[in-house]
Formats: sequence, C-alpha cells, structure tokens
Amino acid sequence: MSNISLTNTFTDTLPADPELANFPRQVQNACYSWVKPKGMTNPQMIIFSEELAHDLDIPLDVCKSQTFTEIMTGNQLAENSKPFAMCYGGHQFGNWANQLGDGRAINLGEIPTKNGLQNLQLKGAGPTPYSRTADGFAVLRSSIREFLCSEAIYHLGIPTTRALSLTLTGEDVLRDVMYNGNAAYEKGAVVCRVSPAFIRFGNFEILAARKDFDNLKKLLDFTINQYFPHLTKNENLYLSFFKEVCEKTCAMIIHWQRVGFVHGVMNTDNMSILSETIDYGPYGWMDNYDPDWTPNTTDLPGKRYRFGNQPIIAQWNLLKLANAIFPLMTDQEEALSQTIQDFRIQYASKYQVMMKNKLGLYVDQDSDESLIYELEQMLKAAEVDMTIFFRLLSNVNKNTDISLIIDALSPSFYQDDIADEAEAKITSWFEKYINRLGGEVTTNEERQTKMNSTNPKYVLRNYMAQLAIDEADKGNYGLIHELHQLLKRPYDEQPEHEKWFAKRPDWARQKVGCSMLSCSS
Repeated sequence: MSNISLTNTFTDTLPADPELANFPRQVQNACYSWVKPKGMTNPQMIIFSEELAHDLDIPLDVCKSQTFTEIMTGNQLAENSKPFAMCYGGHQFGNWANQLGDGRAINLGEIPTKNGLQNLQLKGAGPTPYSRTADGFAVLRSSIREFLCSEAIYHLGIPTTRALSLTLTGEDVLRDVMYNGNAAYEKGAVVCRVSPAFIRFGNFEILAARKDFDNLKKLLDFTINQYFPHLTKNENLYLSFFKEVCEKTCAMIIHWQRVGFVHGVMNTDNMSILSETIDYGPYGWMDNYDPDWTPNTTDLPGKRYRFGNQPIIAQWNLLKLANAIFPLMTDQEEALSQTIQDFRIQYASKYQVMMKNKLGLYVDQDSDESLIYELEQMLKAAEVDMTIFFRLLSNVNKNTDISLIIDALSPSFYQDDIADEAEAKITSWFEKYINRLGGEVTTNEERQTKMNSTNPKYVLRNYMAQLAIDEADKGNYGLIHELHQLLKRPYDEQPEHEKWFAKRPDWARQKVGCSMLSCSS
C-alpha cells in the first residue's frame, strides 16, 4: 500500500465531459475531462522534497518505495484517485487563444492535510483531450527547471505551486528546443506539482467566451466556497472575491520584482486564481539589472513579458478575469473598473515600501522616491548584478568611506572598467544614500539583518539550472540535489556554497538555456 489516499472535491462538484475516450477535441459544457496517465516504461526517481512530503503526511519510507515512484509517473493510481484534465482557455501574448486546457498535466486528486486539501498534479504523464497536436509529455531539462524553481520560489517566501517529485520516465521525447527545425530526442520526465488549486484565470474565460454562464457560476461559487470561504457572508460576494484576487496578485508581483524574477510567459492561462506563481517555463532571474530583459525567445519581438512590464501585464490579465466574471454581476461595472484602476496605485505604493526594505530605509522621508528612481537608473547604466549588489549593500552604513564604495561593490559589476559616466552616477547616488542613512534609527547590525532577510544571497540563475541539466543528461544527479539544498536557505550565508554567490559567467551570456529559453518542454 502507498499510504496515499485522495479526495476529489473538484470533480465531485463540477460538471464533467461525458466523452470518456482520450482524443483531442473541443470540450463543451464541462470544467474537466476524465483521463488516465499513459504509463511509463521505466520510471526512476531522481529527487523528491522531504519537507513537502512531510507536510502532506506521506511517510519517508513510502517516498523511497518503488510504489511511490510508480504513482509519481502515473503507472499506478493512489487510493481513490480519479484523474482528470481541466478545460480552460486563455489570452496568449495578448491574443485570445480559445480552448487550451491541461495539455500535459493530469490531476490525481487531493490529499487532506492539516492545512487543507492539496492537489497532486503530474506534468508530463501523457496526452489529454487538450493536448491538441502535442504528445502530453515533458522532457528532463524543463522538468529539472520546474522542480528546482518552484521550490526555490517557495523558500524565497513567494506564493507558488510546489514540486513533490522529479522522475525519469524511460521514454524518449522528440522536441525542437529553439523551434528552428532541429528536433531531437530527449529524456522524458514527470514533475508532481502540488497546490490547493490549479484553477487559472483561463478556467473562467473559456466558459464566459462560450456564454456557458451556468457552469461559469458553478465554477465561481465552487472557487469562493472552497478557497475564499471568509468572503461568503459579504454582500457583494463576487466583487469582494475579485478585489482579493487583485490584492494577492499584486503582492505576488511585488515579490517577483523584489528578487528579480521574470516569469517569461504571463498568459492568462498561466495566472493562478490563488495568486500563486505557476507554470515554470522560460523563466529567469535577472543577472545584470535590466527592466527590458525577457528570458523568453518567443517574447523577443515586443518583450511583452519583460521584467519591468510584469505589473502592467498582471493588471491587464486581471481585466480579462473581470470581463469573464462580469456577466454574473449586476450593476458592478463601475466598481470592477475602479478595482482594476486601483491595482496600479496599490502596486506603486507597495513597490516603494518593498524597495525601501531592500535599501534598509525604515523611516519615511519625502526624498525616498527620487532616491529609488535614481538607483534604478544607475544600476542599469553600470550593468550591475541585481542580486549581488543588494546583498552587498547591507555592508554599507552611514559611516562608510565613499571612496571605498566602488571596490566594495566590485563583485557586482559585469565590466572590469566602469565608464566614467557610470562611475559618476554610482558615486553621486551613494553620497545621497549614505547621507539618507543618517536619518535612520536602527543600528547598523539591525539594519543589516533586516536587509538580508529581504535581499536573497542565492537565487536559481539560469546558468546554474543549465549546469544541473547538463550533468543530468549524463546520468549525474548530484548537482540537482546540491542546488535543491542550497535554495532551501536563500537568505543564509552558507559558506560551503559560496561559489554560487557569483555573477553569471561570460560563457553563459549567450548560451542557450542560460540567457534565453523557449517554451519548448
């Protein structure tokens, strides 16, 4: 026995696709389709999260068993599991894409825990009715990136789906990495993702687009009752729900900007209704600070999903969600519109607070907004590593000698010789910053501690993930385990891992998988 027993709240409550055969199709008047994982030839566990397994009350000896590996690849079903794939649509790169759905994700059911129900979902376990022309599989490289990143984001304190396990399937999967006609076979893999819910903005959009308002109401009521029960006594229930989604989405985006994370593909079908970071595809952490950077090759023409544009896209996506649920709301158009407009104001206010925390400024002063603006311009002009710069900044205090600043921060500069203009901007900004620190009431030690709990020392840079992928392709999984341990404590010093507190190497500047990625998986 696996000791894993599931419940099925989503499928017990919402309408199913009556067609049981597994073939690509348009699914009407339903929220999901029944589908079983394909089954894999030679499942092999690479890594699992002991902490998450503990939270799910799955014993360690179960996790180490072959039965667990079989469940995590879809070869065997847990007790009471009724696997299904969700139906949803979405706006992709600003355009309505109609039906999308779980094309390579199969939901197994929910594990009851002391913190509520947690859904298990296999990504890469085979085709579904929503796979269209794809095969429903995932490859090892993208699965490594998803496993490491979702856990890294979690330990950074950012809302996210989790990753329970990463398994090889024994299957070979054909993929064209850069969509340039050079397809090749790669190792197949499956990630077991965990979240209270995998409902996206697109789940509501597809029903609204089809004018299936009966099922739209069922889905919205289910979502509120299950995940927002504290709102059920509110008079304007749907408006209260939308406002909370806006607030939580804003908080998530603020976290992304805080640590320099770029999602890369913020389509509405990749936006969680719980405001969790979801769908780790062509993501990346900024190395040198650049608000115009996107890690996604598909996004290059307009850079829609670039770092600096993420809050604007979040607001645009929320507008699409508002449009989807609006048919269920009476006389609420003005309130919905105002809530969306307020998002920008809310974001701007929270962003200033977040940046002041990064800078160690805890006493309000009118000059702080201009100080933050000038900092951003300086970081961009001088090609400064965002993560390293802010971590080293905690060493600066009101008594720091301005003449020593450049040398003290040199590990964060990508150019050995800083241009005179950039150096002048750096010196000018630090003169203002050190003067500003004179108005703080915290001790240097207190301020440094607070800053280091805001500014991580370690993040999952793309080149680090690529090194782990390269080793895994050779059958060596040690680096995956090493990075997994490192990223559990991103704010700690960890002297044994000091080598990872370093700028992106020159060899990784243009290397595929290190600088730019595609949506291929």
